[in-house]
Amino acid sequence: MQIARKSLLITGANRGIGRALVEEAMRRGASRVFAGVRGAFRHPDPRVTALPLDVTDPKQIARAAAAVAELDLLVNNAGIAIFDGLDDPEILQRHFDVNVLGIARVTQAFLPLLKRSRGAIVNNLSLAAIAPIPATPGYSASKAAAASMSQSLRALLAGEGVTVHAAFIGPTDTDMSRGIEVAKATPAATAQGIFDGLANDEEDIFPDPMSRPLAEGWRAGVVKMLESRFRAYVPAGSAA
Repeated sequence: MQIARKSLLITGANRGIGRALVEEAMRRGASRVFAGVRGAFRHPDPRVTALPLDVTDPKQIARAAAAVAELDLLVNNAGIAIFDGLDDPEILQRHFDVNVLGIARVTQAFLPLLKRSRGAIVNNLSLAAIAPIPATPGYSASKAAAASMSQSLRALLAGEGVTVHAAFIGPTDTDMSRGIEVAKATPAATAQGIFDGLANDEEDIFPDPMSRPLAEGWRAGVVKMLESRFRAYVPAGSAA
């Protein structure tokens, strides 16, 4: 998918990678960008519409879906990361409520529009979905679950003409990674890499300098082999 003349919804758009995706979409000629945000958000470009969207609030999601008439691309970007030790079930629940169930809620709400446009979904994940980061095990587990859900959605929606892409993002210089002393990509570079991967029709996108070298090994690995094999088990006529 090329972004030019397309209508997009980006969740978590008020800062970090989400805000960078809004700017990159504008640069690539998007016709409309709905910026899903919590709290105040203003943008000088009239093509950008702020959309109140808490991915944990079903009523707010329903109102947001009712406010959008057409959609070509949904980017599930909203997420949280809390340092924990798996000793507090409430923190684990918060991770799953936003990073997994949030994707599921928003996707289902906007799926009719995406089926109509034969559009695409991008789920912003993390390299922690592939191998956990010990300092954030709850976050890592939620991203692994979101990766598995992305694979299932990919198979279930293939017959509807909706493509599903997973972006395995490496360290990026956002508020979420503040205090982690490693080399980081800029949000702008990561956003560019995500849209480049989408333009190249990559199922799994490795958009930044740390993740990119892993792409070849991932695509040739056992996980992708099994994903391809298990697609045969999609019941005829099923859809998400």
